[in-house]
Amino acid sequence: MGYVWGGLTAAVGIFLFVSAVRKSEFIVYRLLVARSRILWKENVHKFYTVVGVMVVVFGVLVALGVIGK
Repeated sequence: MGYVWGGLTAAVGIFLFVSAVRKSEFIVYRLLVARSRILWKENVHKFYTVVGVMVVVFGVLVALGVIGK
């Protein structure tokens, strides 16, 4: 079952990474950026790029069974 949650987590990370690189106008990403801009100012897309990579790595580790149980 860990591979399902790991895959979903990695998919969310890929979404964050791709949206940050493209500076997407997708409504979910815009809402996240609006909330984060208060703290991160103009570095908000860089922040989501790094967070996206971290979430992908975490999801892969969960899917492989390194993290969990």
